[in-house]
Amino acid sequence: MIQMRTFIGIAALLTIAIGQVVRAQSGKSVADGVYTEAQARRGAAAYDGACSRCHRVDLSGGDGPALKDDRFNRMFAGRDLNTLYTRIATTMPRGAPGSMAESVYLDILAYVVRENGFPAGSQELALDALSGVEVQPTRPRPLPPVGDFSYVEVVGCLSAGAEGAWMLTNATDPVAVAPPQYLASAASSPSPSAGSTTVAGTQSFRLLDAMAFAPERHTGHRLYVRGLLIRLPNEQRMTVSAMESLAASCTN
Repeated sequence: MIQMRTFIGIAALLTIAIGQVVRAQSGKSVADGVYTEAQARRGAAAYDGACSRCHRVDLSGGDGPALKDDRFNRMFAGRDLNTLYTRIATTMPRGAPGSMAESVYLDILAYVVRENGFPAGSQELALDALSGVEVQPTRPRPLPPVGDFSYVEVVGCLSAGAEGAWMLTNATDPVAVAPPQYLASAASSPSPSAGSTTVAGTQSFRLLDAMAFAPERHTGHRLYVRGLLIRLPNEQRMTVSAMESLAASCTN
């Protein structure tokens, strides 16, 4: 029994070593166009029927884990594509793992790679080539221009308004930031893109949900605020998800 376990352990180490050598020799990664657009489209249809109920249509995770962005990077970045294929083919769909054809799992893999921002190429993914393809970290998606219902950050001066409202005045122009699900914490430190503690602007925002952050303690302070921007015809509003005092005075 001990000899058998030793043999299995050595075989596993050899498999890992061989995979590393193959990747080193091929020099390929998912950024090199290792699937075709047609394959990814087939994968999208298969994913929708077999996977979306647990992982959601946008791969963001629900009953099952997310298959993109931060979790994708943590689980698979730096490994070969065969690792991701094996995970998909041996665990999905829930209740019937391994029940689909090899070609269907490859199509779904192509779709997952595409949805993580990697380009298509001229050749379809093939099972015997997966060990030679490295999974790279996904690239941050470009943020859309600031508009109504954008998730933004601003810096301004906090004051009490009429009827219990809290206002941020002399505020900087709103800057788009990643939404909360892509941030390490909704109350993380201020982002440098929001400007310095001495920058004054011309914008005004009515702060919604500010009471959750005890705003009375920060009256007259220069604040960093992050939240959802709501633009009305005669007023700008922000739902507050993060608030932090940058200076105890707005007169610096």
